[in-house]
Amino acid sequence: MPNETEVVAEETVANSEETLTVTDNRTGKSYELPIVDDTIRAMDLRQIKVREEDFGMMAFDPAFTNTAACRSSITYIDGEAGILEHRGIPIEQLCEHSTFLEVAYLLVYGELPTRPQLEDWTFDITTHTFVHEDIKQFLKGFRYDAHPMGMLLATVGALSTFYPGSKNTGDQIERYLATIRLLAKVPTLAAFSYRHNMGLPYVYPDNDLSYSENFLSMLFKMTEVKYEPDPRLARALDVLFILHADHEQNCSTSAVRDVGSSDVDPYSAVAAGVAALYGPLHGGANEAVLKMLRRIGSVEEIPAFLESVKNREEKLMGFGHRVYKNYDPRAKIIKSHADGVFEATEYNPLVEIATELEKRALDDEFFTSRKLYPNVDFYSGIIYEALKIPPEMFTVIFAIPRTAGWLAQWMEMSDDPDKKISRPRQIYCGRRNEDYVPLGEREGPDTIEGPPATRPS
Repeated sequence: MPNETEVVAEETVANSEETLTVTDNRTGKSYELPIVDDTIRAMDLRQIKVREEDFGMMAFDPAFTNTAACRSSITYIDGEAGILEHRGIPIEQLCEHSTFLEVAYLLVYGELPTRPQLEDWTFDITTHTFVHEDIKQFLKGFRYDAHPMGMLLATVGALSTFYPGSKNTGDQIERYLATIRLLAKVPTLAAFSYRHNMGLPYVYPDNDLSYSENFLSMLFKMTEVKYEPDPRLARALDVLFILHADHEQNCSTSAVRDVGSSDVDPYSAVAAGVAALYGPLHGGANEAVLKMLRRIGSVEEIPAFLESVKNREEKLMGFGHRVYKNYDPRAKIIKSHADGVFEATEYNPLVEIATELEKRALDDEFFTSRKLYPNVDFYSGIIYEALKIPPEMFTVIFAIPRTAGWLAQWMEMSDDPDKKISRPRQIYCGRRNEDYVPLGEREGPDTIEGPPATRPS
């Protein structure tokens, strides 16, 4: 009698015109696996066995570099062609014509809003920007020099305790409330973490301002009655928010989906995304660019630095991307807004170094042949510094717009008919059938030597 996996495979083959024939050379048996969307289902491999009692074949793919974990209609990326689209709309058009809140609506609902819809959406988010006063008491518990991402992680997670109704993840009203609350309050929490570090009093939201203007106000307002941000800075920040809103199944988005698969509330799922983004391999690239530019020091030192890169003595930060094998489309867009930012802010010599570094690298076959083109982090860090935002805040600002993408991905995951709680397989490589040794009979050194073993012998 065929097992469940074989039945599923047979049914899928019957409905598919494309198949992959796999021959197991251990047994000589061949299997026909259906191909759908240029993929095969990993579960179809389970039917491949040497003995009936075997578990079945698995795919081994560290970091999921060639494994699709979900179907998604939110963001499309073609890394070879340098294409980024949200719900089918090119990122270039969105940055030219939209605001971040309009793009957030697009990500969450799948369509651009009508004028009345956008007005209601903007109003609901704007009127939820304040956080409970107890959050301020919570923030007071952090050291004066606590990393702002750690504070953001904690406060976003804490929101679940303020809104217990969010545990009803299938309730559409609770979903909507969680969505607008997170989009509204994450900028406030981010600004509060900055003011905490600076030893400054918290600035409450100003609901007369736009989304990006309000964030700048909460960061920088001092004694003036009304903070009026430069429109060039506000627009550049809004474009940066659009560029960072979603980027397919990256580390933090996968974290949101994995944690969300347990049916936890959306605040906790988004906090998982913040935690993943906290890691320097994910959210710290633009800060690394600034450190590199400071090491270079002057335009005259660029040729020597590039030679050091070729000799593997230095790394060219802000160039290349795991997905894009062409010029990152986001880098082109933000570069076009950079000049307006630099005109509205104080002169920064790093701008000249960055501009000349990009020019020389793109004129060098060594880098272009390796498809090392500037990515979005190359210029975003310089723009944040021009705004006088400390490097520790860069990833926090990244998290503000990415919240929209995380929420869209969380909702899509929650409604996916294929949804199951995330539970990857492992290849066990440790010892087996070891007998317990009583404490008094164990032999070994008297002190702990080095870190625990990472791989059993």
